[in-house]
Parts: sequence; structure tokens; C-alpha cells
Amino acid sequence: MRRQYNLGFISDDDIYEHVKRTVESYRRDITLLQFNENIVDPIKLTFDSKVYGKSIREAIEDECFRQIDKSNTNKIGYFHQYLFHYAGNGWVVPKEGFDVENPDLHIFVELKNKHNTMNSASSQKTYMKMQAKLLDDDEATCYLVEVISKKSKDEIWKMTLDKQPRSHKKIRRMSMDKFYELVFGDSMAFYKLCMALPIIIEDVVNENKNLALSNYVYEELAKEHADLLTALYLLAFSTYEGFESLNK
Repeated sequence: MRRQYNLGFISDDDIYEHVKRTVESYRRDITLLQFNENIVDPIKLTFDSKVYGKSIREAIEDECFRQIDKSNTNKIGYFHQYLFHYAGNGWVVPKEGFDVENPDLHIFVELKNKHNTMNSASSQKTYMKMQAKLLDDDEATCYLVEVISKKSKDEIWKMTLDKQPRSHKKIRRMSMDKFYELVFGDSMAFYKLCMALPIIIEDVVNENKNLALSNYVYEELAKEHADLLTALYLLAFSTYEGFESLNK
């Protein structure tokens, strides 16, 4: 039975549906063909299992989750960005331009998951995009919002362009908690979401059993060889000298 979340700034139905769409977009299956698309390194998995005291099956499971996780990173970006679709009061998630905008308030936002995910070239490009917006709209304020920031902040973004220091009071860096406060008028809004999120995800998964993970790697590996590690060596080194003997 679905529980009440009482976030205040977004309805229970809206946050449930938003989380559900995020979960539905997650990659939830992996086959042996996908697992070995770039040829998995059986030597590394051997080291992993022995050094960390894991079975080879557990080492394979870790590699499966690592590969799946790479596919899911962008889905979390969707979650953060499109939550503001429900904010109302002029907040929109446009198809192009900035990640989040409020044209009525002349606020334009680029979202980044981590403070260190942009290299120098990407940072400069984003900063110049914001400079251009200020030229087009002299009432504009632009924000680089970081979900995972070094600290809670709302500060001027200081940048070096063409070896010259640049700053403008209307080009700013902001942590996600401060952005939630700006959008929803509640300084605790982001905290409330984080505390409720495990419950919401549990409700979504429990009510939608088709969202469970399907891992076909083990059963397909077993068709290659009864011993999982041997099967991995055969996948990687079947044409190498000596390894043909493992098939006997």
C-alpha cells in the first residue's frame, strides 16, 4: 500500500509518478552478450575475487552492476531536472536552451550532478552561454546548480576566460538545497525529498514487480562452461594458445 510522503512542495501523486518514471527508465537487465561486449577481463575479476575475499560469482555480479550503473547515471540527471516540471509558478523544463528556466523571473539554470564533473573547456563554454544570456536579457540571472556540491552555497561564479579572471553578480554557483529554497520557498525542501526518497522508491518497486532486475549472465555463462571463471577465460582467450584445453 502506497504511503503518504507529505513533502509540501510537491503532491504525493506527482512525486510518486516522477520517481516511477525514473525507475522505469533504469536499465534493469543484462545478458552475457551485453556483459562481454567489450570483452570482460577475467584476470582482473580473478584479482578482485581473491583480494576482496569474494566468490567469482560475486565478482561477476559487481561487474554487472558496474556496467548497468554506467547506463543509469543519466537517468538521475533526468530525475533532478524534470522534478522542476512540477514546481509551477513559471518554472519550466525547456526542450532546448537551459536545463531549467523561469522566464517570468528571468532565471536560467544549468544543472550538474557533481561539483567536479565539468572540465575547464566545459566550464568555460557554460559560463560564456550565461554571459550571452545576460546580453540578451539584462534582467537575467544565471545559475550553475550543483546537486553534490562541496558545501551549501549561493555565490558569484568566478571563472578564468582567456587567462583573465571573470565574475558577474548575476552569474552564480548554487548548491541544490539553495536552489530548492529558491524554487519552492522552503529551505528544508531538498532535505525533505532526500529523507522521503527511499520510501517512495520502495513503494514504486513494490507496486511494480516488473521493475525487478533480470540478470541472465550466470545462466548463459554456465552454458559456456560449468565453472564460471573458466567460462570467462574461454570468452576472452578462446583463440589463445593453451586455452583450447579448457574445453575438454
